[in-house]
Amino acid sequence: MYKILIADDELRIREVIKEYAEFEGYTVTEACDGMEAVNICKKEDFDAIIMDIMMPRLDGYSACKEIKKDKDIPVIMLSARGDEYDKLFGFEMGIDDYVTKPFSPKEIMARLNVVISRNKKSLGIRENEEKYVFSGLCIDILGRRVTVDDKTAELTPKEYDLLFYLVKNKNIALSREKLLCDVWGYDFYGDDRTVDTHIKMLRNNLGAYRDMIVTLRGFGYKFEA
Repeated sequence: MYKILIADDELRIREVIKEYAEFEGYTVTEACDGMEAVNICKKEDFDAIIMDIMMPRLDGYSACKEIKKDKDIPVIMLSARGDEYDKLFGFEMGIDDYVTKPFSPKEIMARLNVVISRNKKSLGIRENEEKYVFSGLCIDILGRRVTVDDKTAELTPKEYDLLFYLVKNKNIALSREKLLCDVWGYDFYGDDRTVDTHIKMLRNNLGAYRDMIVTLRGFGYKFEA
């Protein structure tokens, strides 16, 4: 079964998540602060990490940044704050999901299952051998590389997934709900603003080609080529 790391300085929260995770068959490792989480990840591999933001020695954002320098492990961030800024900052750093405390352990498990399933599915894709070139915008799906006028665009993992999905469905109107379901892997727990936020960040990274992602007012988006 899958192996996860729970990093939180609150013992009770670690115990609750661990109890539910082990019940579903996960192998669980614990860390009580961000520094310990980073050190554990240097020695071990995980299928996902559930990490609190506010921790001693090293906060969750900093720990996530350090871990992702070497390993592309999906991260679900926990926070007592639900401010949009915190969520945007987390997504820009490449986290996969954001859960506000207090939370339902069952919801955490649902999100965890989706994040891991989505990550495994993306690693197994082999049909994406094509490259898409739109003037100065080059999208190499298999190589997970995007260049804008010969300069590499630095995208987060989720921005790559979203762009690839839009491009493979170019000129097709895609609702926010469909994007949530097919790119994020869930719809019930999804929030339309998650899509809008990632579209905004993606457009910023595409520079002069940002307008290729067209907003369909009241519906969703499409990649127009």
